[in-house]
Amino acid sequence: MKKYKVAVVGASGNVGREMIAVLKDRNFPVGELVCLASKRSAGQKIRFKNEEITVQDLSNYDFTGTDIAFFSAGGEISKQYAPIAGKQGCIVIDNTSYFRMNQDVPLVIPEVNPKAVDDYKAKNIIANPNCSTAQMLVPLAPLHKLFKIKRIVVSTYQSTSGKGKEAMDELFNQTKGIFENRPVEPKVFQKQIAFNCIPHIDVFMQDGNTKEEWKMIVETKKILDENIEVSATCVRVPVFVGHAESVNVEFENELPSDEEIMEILRESEGVSVLDRREDGGYATNKDCVKEFPVFVSRIRKDNSRQNCLNMWIVADNIYGKGAALNSVQIAEVLISRGHI
Repeated sequence: MKKYKVAVVGASGNVGREMIAVLKDRNFPVGELVCLASKRSAGQKIRFKNEEITVQDLSNYDFTGTDIAFFSAGGEISKQYAPIAGKQGCIVIDNTSYFRMNQDVPLVIPEVNPKAVDDYKAKNIIANPNCSTAQMLVPLAPLHKLFKIKRIVVSTYQSTSGKGKEAMDELFNQTKGIFENRPVEPKVFQKQIAFNCIPHIDVFMQDGNTKEEWKMIVETKKILDENIEVSATCVRVPVFVGHAESVNVEFENELPSDEEIMEILRESEGVSVLDRREDGGYATNKDCVKEFPVFVSRIRKDNSRQNCLNMWIVADNIYGKGAALNSVQIAEVLISRGHI
């Protein structure tokens, strides 16, 4: 089997470390792994299989001869260095939002639109979708093929890890502080996150949506179908890892029974149906941590409207479908389709 030279940009961060873990767990054919980060993180050691790899300074790295680079160090880093890597012949799989809506950059979920990777050559860059978009579209895509989606209304329950390590630390420190009767000072979040929910992720836009909500709207159109209308409300919740979504979907065509829909989803790639109509018979944020599948529960008709379906969707937003897994799967598709 051919092996590849792989770079991980942002290797010392939360998502970068999980990308390295997924490369190992999926037995990706890595011949050489290069760990890259800022000058501040250079010199750190990261273990991959039986090897200790020293983190290198990204600013000094030449991507010539590197087959694939996974970027997860923030939009500004991707903006500066991803085009450089692409011009040096490396295929970039970018986990930030910077290139997602660029018409020359494919936005890919391998279970949904794998053939889109074929369009990477304009810039040698492929974009990984927003974590909430990715986990929502994995179960919705097979239903769209059969019944054609008209409209999606989604409310998300997103963990603090989506905003990085400092956000997770803030949840921990605030929770501890409340039990110790110390004052709570929000620094990373706009309001207290411990024992609270914040309906605000990313910046506000002129139409009243936040940018996170806008991402779900426009990315769904780019990946699945430009005619689908999406209404999103994105909420940060006091959870460390794992995103959940309450999704209401309206279809053009008549739907079969709930049991038949469950069976369709059970047979769909990347989906795990956990739906028993009893106490605890559903997946929660905690249940999806360190798991690859997107879990779907609470599948039921919305009887208030014709051809409508409700479902509850959860996935690991770092290790799983939300970030690392999808990125590595894109690389697997590149190999299977003969691009590298």
